[in-house]
Amino acid sequence: MPVAEMLIGGGTVRDLVRKKVIWAVSAFVVVAVVVGMWAFQPWKLWTRSEVNEALPSGFAVPTSSGPVTRESSPEPTTATATATTAAEPTVLAAGDFVTQEHETHGTASVLGSGDARILRLEGFSTSDGPDLHIWLSDATAGGEWGKYDDGRHLTLGPMKATDGNQNYAIPADADLTGLRSVVVWCDRFDVAFGSAPLTL
Repeated sequence: MPVAEMLIGGGTVRDLVRKKVIWAVSAFVVVAVVVGMWAFQPWKLWTRSEVNEALPSGFAVPTSSGPVTRESSPEPTTATATATTAAEPTVLAAGDFVTQEHETHGTASVLGSGDARILRLEGFSTSDGPDLHIWLSDATAGGEWGKYDDGRHLTLGPMKATDGNQNYAIPADADLTGLRSVVVWCDRFDVAFGSAPLTL
């Protein structure tokens, strides 16, 4: 009897080898599926989220109203202070999103009020995905997305939602000189979902 057909515990050597190969292949497939699900998170192709934030209170000048008594006047008189209109923040740069790896729409603006600066996204909409972040980049908006991780960028944090109006604080000590776009960046796969032109 050939060695491969020798009986071992009710089976042949060939049967045992075949079972080991099947178990090894099955284990590899399971691991590959788990890793693929973790990396690609395909269910996010169908998930949406929405955040609608108002402008931060620091971007408006407080109003005042009510009676003001002028005690220095010979005759006591009362005047009513006129409420002042809240000051609009300064628009430092603005641009519309263009689609790159995934369809992306909306407007991006860098706003300043005193020493504070924020990135404001309005009417924003893009796809969901793994490890999405909002960047300010020295690369231009649109075109080949591989250029964004080759140059200088400022990370403003994880993307808050796929849709809505959102604020992202810009660090007070950040140098924005030369930054030319805002980018929805996927750290997991190094791709840009979309970007908008800004000249800072």
